[in-house]
Amino acid sequence: MNIKTPKLLLLAFLLCSIVGISQETSKSILEKLQKIPQVTDVSENSKTSHFEANFELWFTQPIDYNDLDKGTFKQRVLIGYSSPEKPVIVELQGYGIYTNKAGELANHYQANQLTIEHRYFNDSRPKKINWETLTIENAAKDQKRIISAVRKAIYPNAKFVTTGISKGCQTTMAHRRFFPNNVDASVCYVGPLNFKREDPRVFRFLKTVGNETEREQLEAFQKLCFENRSVLLKKLKKAAKSNSYTWEFGIEKALDYSILEYAFAFWQWGSPFDNIPTTGATTDEIYTHLIGITGYTFFEEKGVEGLQPYFWAALTQQGIYGYETKPFKKYLNTEELYTFEWAFPEGINIEFDEKPMQEIDYFLNNFAHKMLFIYGEKDAWSSTAVQLKNEPKKREMYKFVHKNGSHKTRINSFNQAEQENIYSIIDAWVK
Repeated sequence: MNIKTPKLLLLAFLLCSIVGISQETSKSILEKLQKIPQVTDVSENSKTSHFEANFELWFTQPIDYNDLDKGTFKQRVLIGYSSPEKPVIVELQGYGIYTNKAGELANHYQANQLTIEHRYFNDSRPKKINWETLTIENAAKDQKRIISAVRKAIYPNAKFVTTGISKGCQTTMAHRRFFPNNVDASVCYVGPLNFKREDPRVFRFLKTVGNETEREQLEAFQKLCFENRSVLLKKLKKAAKSNSYTWEFGIEKALDYSILEYAFAFWQWGSPFDNIPTTGATTDEIYTHLIGITGYTFFEEKGVEGLQPYFWAALTQQGIYGYETKPFKKYLNTEELYTFEWAFPEGINIEFDEKPMQEIDYFLNNFAHKMLFIYGEKDAWSSTAVQLKNEPKKREMYKFVHKNGSHKTRINSFNQAEQENIYSIIDAWVK
């Protein structure tokens, strides 16, 4: 008699049972999601990361919550299902959804993940956009409806934690300001809180970040670009022809904007100083480095079209920055600020409303609770970082700044002791 046989049969039976349970669970979840009143389409996708199942949903949302006669649009949502007992990490995108993989928090906790595409990005938009309906309040109401519906359908007992990166961090702050108790806690990464369309704190930051030698090195490169402007313009025209690039304000202005953007982008992404071309570098080296830092799409028409919802939000409620030209007056013949007003949708130009960000700031420093902010010290967007006041720790409000960090700063950017400290705070929120 072979005594190993029963063990093998038992193991095979257990494996089949596990697969069967997984399939049954997946089917049950799908059915529950299909019953959500606002959901029009649900599909199960290929598994990613540690998730047991992945789903894509389309929620029908009002274009304007203050005027339901304006119609509806469909908003894309992804769910990475792990377990009903695990926390749900809600990834609030400030833009479109770019991945269905687990983010830092979902991966750390092997948690569920609910990813919400921001209204009017990618396919989460009506056929014709009424731009005045793209407000932080309407977006927050989108997110509240989705979170509440998904919680009721499949996660009634789970802890919910919102998180977002950059504009996603702004989105997370706004959602908590309007619906402070819709989730249990929030973790926000590298998000600015601007109080002006062109917040002057950005200019002060660029004049003081790093050391004087580093700042002089960046300005020297910008001047080197202007001194070689005619040759760089030829190279840009060649790239434009090859890639069908166009710019609303013309290719010459596009080059000027790219050179002015250089310092902000350099600090934002934490680029190495050793790679900066100096006097004696070839124009190929200068051009390659400039475009490597600033890219083409931030100002190019097709890129602007894809980012139109970002520019609208930045120019109307969330703020952006501009470029001081005084150091380059010799080349530009002006000291006037270069701004982004050209990025408004055609035929529209409205005043910046300072009130929404002021209200968020007031909320964060008086009523908000259980929120944690992550920043990179030298990230240009840290110039307008959240400033926590009024005994924040009593409300479990925390801010961590990674020394020398950039816009790429995440929890795993910190040393082991700091990571343990950060996660000990979040641990208490998700248990």
